[in-house]
Amino acid sequence: MEIVCLDLEGVLFPEIWINVAERTSIEKLKLTTRDIPDYNVLMQQRLAILAEHKLGLPDIQAVIDTLELLEGAGAFVQWLRERYQLVILSDTFYEFAAPLMRKLGYPIILCHHLVTNDKGMITNYCLRQEQAKRQSVRAFKLLNYKVIAAGDSYNDINMLNEADAGILFSPPDNVVAEFPQFPVTWTYEVLQMEFSAATERLRA
Repeated sequence: MEIVCLDLEGVLFPEIWINVAERTSIEKLKLTTRDIPDYNVLMQQRLAILAEHKLGLPDIQAVIDTLELLEGAGAFVQWLRERYQLVILSDTFYEFAAPLMRKLGYPIILCHHLVTNDKGMITNYCLRQEQAKRQSVRAFKLLNYKVIAAGDSYNDINMLNEADAGILFSPPDNVVAEFPQFPVTWTYEVLQMEFSAATERLRA
């Protein structure tokens, strides 16, 4: 049996921080792991911006509540569940992900935690562990699962490298150029074909 590991934002849902940026008109919040490879640098920048503009967790959750699955993502997830074990590996936070998981039918998601004060301001974040996506794939492989993974950003590359088969989905040009070893897909239909092809190779 194969396990499929998917990134969340950019693969199944729109990017949370980009939507927060558009709602608040704070351009610097549009930067994601597509732009800045070092996740800790990116998060420290985000926390500083939130503090400067006095934006708290409720403000971000209000934006998240408006997000819907990317077109075709629901059918794609159903297709996966009929054929594989599905796990979402994300560098988002449980405090962000809860309403999104409801819209996906509550799959397994492994992500991080936020630290907030009594006023709802985000003061810090707690990573489940460094390189959590890669370590999760490694753990599944130690359980003798074959792992097929798909993601779109710099923070997915370690996951894709560790997996038995890694696939890029709708990545930015800079990620495509830097990591030509991965097949690139732009639609769920083609992504399904890549999953099927990878499965055939792994079972051969």
